[in-house]
Amino acid sequence: MQPLAVQEVIERAQECHVKFVRLQFTDIQGSFKNVAVTVEELESALHSKISLDSAVVEGKYGVLQRDVFLRPDPNTFQVFPWRPREGAVARLICDIIDADGKPYPGCVRSKLRDSLVWLRKNNFELTFGAEIEFFLFQTNQKGHPIPCTHDNAGLCDLTPVDLGENARRDMVLTLEEMGFQIVASHHESAPGQHEIVLREDEPLNMADKIATFKFVVRTIAQRHGLHASFMPKPLPDFNGSGMALSICLRQEGRNALYDAVAQYGLSTQGGSLIAGITNHASAITAVINPLVNSYKRLGYANLDRILKGWSEGNRNSMIRVPSQRGDDTRIVLRSSDATCNPYLALYLVMQAGSMGIEHRLPLPTSLDENTVDHRVPKNLGEAIEALERDAYIKGILGPVIFERYLDYKKQEWEDFHNHVHPWEIEKYLTNY
Repeated sequence: MQPLAVQEVIERAQECHVKFVRLQFTDIQGSFKNVAVTVEELESALHSKISLDSAVVEGKYGVLQRDVFLRPDPNTFQVFPWRPREGAVARLICDIIDADGKPYPGCVRSKLRDSLVWLRKNNFELTFGAEIEFFLFQTNQKGHPIPCTHDNAGLCDLTPVDLGENARRDMVLTLEEMGFQIVASHHESAPGQHEIVLREDEPLNMADKIATFKFVVRTIAQRHGLHASFMPKPLPDFNGSGMALSICLRQEGRNALYDAVAQYGLSTQGGSLIAGITNHASAITAVINPLVNSYKRLGYANLDRILKGWSEGNRNSMIRVPSQRGDDTRIVLRSSDATCNPYLALYLVMQAGSMGIEHRLPLPTSLDENTVDHRVPKNLGEAIEALERDAYIKGILGPVIFERYLDYKKQEWEDFHNHVHPWEIEKYLTNY
C-alpha cells in the first residue's frame, strides 16, 4: 500500500462526508485516547498543530509538564463504519512529538517504529499475528456491566448455545470493513468468552490493529447491549483471556525460523530469537501481563503458560513452537494478555528477540525434555522487581517510559494491598 499524503486524507474525508476526526493515541500504560477535531481543522491537525499536556501521555500530573503535539499518520485514516454516512466520523492514529518535531520520549508508537531499523538493515521481515480473547457480559438498565456472562456456551459451540454469535459476526464484519484480515473467530471455553484471530502484519500495523481492535469490539458489544471485557481473569472458576502473539521471521523471501537439517527444524536465527525472549522473560512479563488480575490467569488453569521457556508439546510453556515446519514455521508467545500496551509489548518482544539474533544466543533446551520449574513471576510485585533488575529492558525503554510505567505499576500494586477484598471479609470477619 502506497503511503497517503496529507492532501489525499483531506480529499478522502470530503468524499466520505466526514464531519469529525478523532486523533487517537496510546499513553504509556496502554490506554487508547483521542482528541476530536472538526473536518475544518483537519489540515491543521495533519500538520501537527494540535497540542496537549504531556501528563495525558505519561499519566502523571505535576508542575513540570510540557506541551506535546499530535502527529497523525495519514495511512491510519479510517471512517468508522457504525457512524452515520452523513456527518461521518473518522480517525487518525497519532505519534506524540515535541515542539521541535522530534519524537516525544514518552511516545510508545514512535519507540516501536524506530526499532524496526535493525531488522530492515539486516533484511529481516518480522510479523506478528494475534489471537485475542475477551468476555461478553450482560449490562443493567443503566448500561453498566454486571458479572453475569452473556451465555453458558463452551469451546466452539454454535447457536442457540452460543448467544454471542451475532455480536461476534458484527465485530468481524466491522473490523474487515476497517481493513483487518480475520483468520477465524469462535466461542472460547469459558461462558461468554470469545476469540478473534488477526492475520500477521508488520509490528507497527499490528500494534495499531490491536489498539483499534479493543476499541471496536467494545463499541460493537455496546451496540448489542453487552459489555466486552479484556480483563484477564474475570471468572474465578474458568479459564481467563489471553492474547497469543504469533511471530514469523523472513529474510530475503524465505522463512528464517526454519532449517531442515537443524535440531527441531529451527534455524540458528529461530533459536536465538527464542533465547533472547526467554532471557528477559521475567521483565517482559511486567509489560505483557500488566495488571494485578493478569496473574490470576497465569498459574490457575489447566494450560498455565507459566514456564519460562519453549516447547512443542508442553502447554505450560510461555513460548510454543507449533509442529508445522517449512514456510509455516512460527513461534507463539502464549502468556501475554490483551490489557497490555500493544506498542510496548511488541517492542520488547521484538527487541529481545533481535538482541538474541544479533548475539547468536543458543537455543535453550526444550521444556519437552527439561521440565525444571523456571516460571514467570507469580504476581505483579515480582514482575515489577524483575523489570527494575533488568538493565537491558530498562535501557531500551528509556527513562521517561521506564520510570512512568514503573511508578504507575508500583502504585497499582500498593493500592491492591491496601484494599480490603471480599475474600478477606468472608474468611476472617466471623472467625476473628
